[in-house]
Amino acid sequence: MMTLLDTLFGRFDQAAPRKGFLARVNAAMALRRSRARLAELDDHMLADIGLTSRDAEAEANRPIWDAPQTWKH
Repeated sequence: MMTLLDTLFGRFDQAAPRKGFLARVNAAMALRRSRARLAELDDHMLADIGLTSRDAEAEANRPIWDAPQTWKH
């Protein structure tokens, strides 16, 4: 499981180049904003993108450091 520090500073065992601290903070804040906006969508809009309100709520409640692996490189 990734911790907040792993996300912000990068793990030592990663082979991919590490992002700078500010880039990681900006990415984390963008993720937070995206999840908040997702939570604000109504059922009709969520249906357009194939999600339920339960899916959107679950995504919005995920911790900031719990991001898809592809976003961490």
